[in-house]
Amino acid sequence: MKARGIMVQGTMSNAGKSIICAALCRIFKQDGYKTAPFKSQNMALNSYVTEEGLEMGRAQVVQAEAAGVTPSARMNPVLLKPVTDAGSQVIVNGEARGNMSARDYFKIKRSLIPDIMSAYNSLADEFDIIVIEGAGSPAELNLKSDDIVNMGVAKLVKSPVLLVGDIDRGGVFAQLFGTVKLLEESEQDMIKALIVNKFRGDVTLFGDGVKMLETLTGKPIAGVVPYLNVDIDDEDSLSDRFNSKHGNIAVIRLPKISNFSDFTPLKSVRYVSKLSELGEPDMVILPGTKNTIADLEWLRGSGLADEVIRLAGRGVKILGICGGYQMLGKNISDPECIEGGGTVAGLGLLPIKTVFRGEKTRKHSNDGYEIHNGVSTYDEFTQGNVSGTYKHGLFDTPEFAAYKEQQYNLLADGVRNALDMKLIYEILDVGI
Repeated sequence: MKARGIMVQGTMSNAGKSIICAALCRIFKQDGYKTAPFKSQNMALNSYVTEEGLEMGRAQVVQAEAAGVTPSARMNPVLLKPVTDAGSQVIVNGEARGNMSARDYFKIKRSLIPDIMSAYNSLADEFDIIVIEGAGSPAELNLKSDDIVNMGVAKLVKSPVLLVGDIDRGGVFAQLFGTVKLLEESEQDMIKALIVNKFRGDVTLFGDGVKMLETLTGKPIAGVVPYLNVDIDDEDSLSDRFNSKHGNIAVIRLPKISNFSDFTPLKSVRYVSKLSELGEPDMVILPGTKNTIADLEWLRGSGLADEVIRLAGRGVKILGICGGYQMLGKNISDPECIEGGGTVAGLGLLPIKTVFRGEKTRKHSNDGYEIHNGVSTYDEFTQGNVSGTYKHGLFDTPEFAAYKEQQYNLLADGVRNALDMKLIYEILDVGI
């Protein structure tokens, strides 16, 4: 029997879709169902390499962990990794198909529906429940005709929809009512319940608000979820970590920083985007980036490059990961114009040279994974207090894995207590 699907859409980005999906994945797992996450199209610079050597977005990795299943690229068949403000690398079912401008991608994205459906149907043959995540808002009217991630997908897989609004950011009545009413009548019918998310304070004080929303929208409120103090990575909330300004480990916040989930296990991290913020840390980390050459030029222009070199000379520990590792070397060559061509000098702190090639390296191992375009003299190198590696997941430990399990359970408890799970299961059973 094919899996039952339930889709979580949001009134806007950062409404909490990813976290609600993770919570449902863990709740269904706890209730004995084999559950898989699914997001047809994700845009993110935080990605992961599966055991098969395929690339996928980290949000669905988190949800797979919550569900207690092995991450699969089928859970995120289309991944867009921004290279510039107007273009992205397009990855389909784990394989890169090259860089495209936003305009060019919009022309071809509906042709990816067979890839999306193949991935979904493959999961549906193996699992009991699929928790589907939307993106942004389903009411972006200028994008609806070519939608492959919100109502477009809900229609294709015949999934009922839960719509999430963020009360913490204000305007939740306008968010939920406006989103529902901007949709076509057939799409409104697919929304089976609403969720008010991130409520601070006494939830019982919002009782009248629940009744008003139900009257206005004609939809039941499945629950008012409190602002939960859980430590779980979510594609949007990851950026909240950039606000940390205290810690003895300084991570350089490159303009195209990628895979900064690498640093979640570290509790003394602060992010630095200008020279005045660097100070005298015990350790400096140059992280991964989707545009190494451009970010290296930014590093020089900001004055941070010279300061990193000075700190290295004073014996401060310097670590480069992936693109950050490439920056630490003698030079970076781009003969195939992967990032614009030419050769640029590195920081000269490690005796390595890097050459960009068209084919991307994707490796998965028991202690991490690699995703990069460049080929360097060495995959890892240490010289005194300066080290570099291509490996992501460097700081993950068994203790951190146990901590994540605890956090998934806390999340599930908080959301289960807030939602009408009887209604959720009825929605699953009835479908659309």
